[in-house]
Amino acid sequence: MRRWQGGVVLLAAALLAAVAWATNPTEHHPRKPGMYTSRYDHINVDNILKSERLLKNYFDCLMDRGPCTADGSELKRNIPDALRTGCSKCTEKQEDGARKVIKHLMDNKPDLWKQLEAKWDPDGEYTRRITAAEEKRSKAKP
Repeated sequence: MRRWQGGVVLLAAALLAAVAWATNPTEHHPRKPGMYTSRYDHINVDNILKSERLLKNYFDCLMDRGPCTADGSELKRNIPDALRTGCSKCTEKQEDGARKVIKHLMDNKPDLWKQLEAKWDPDGEYTRRITAAEEKRSKAKP
């Protein structure tokens, strides 16, 4: 479990694109003020993770190797903010889904995971910050 905990939130925003959750936080959809929209919280993460085609399409979008859906494009604009703030504008469901996606990528698609890390956190700045926050969170849970 320790193997994936450090990066659990690191690419939460980036991987949320893969599950089509967070779009522009300025859109007018039901959500708490200042949070990313919960418009896509009903998406079934498992179905996307099971589909090589969908996963590849979202990965290619995030890596600037292919076209993006509208939600993928919106999220790419939010990635810097989400990384900077440790996904503080994500809903609990979005964070849970991100953990599931990240664990899946790290365990089953490490080549994709490494490429995402290299693109979105080349200096390891966010990984270090988020690793510390995740360890603190793990210790606080009963």
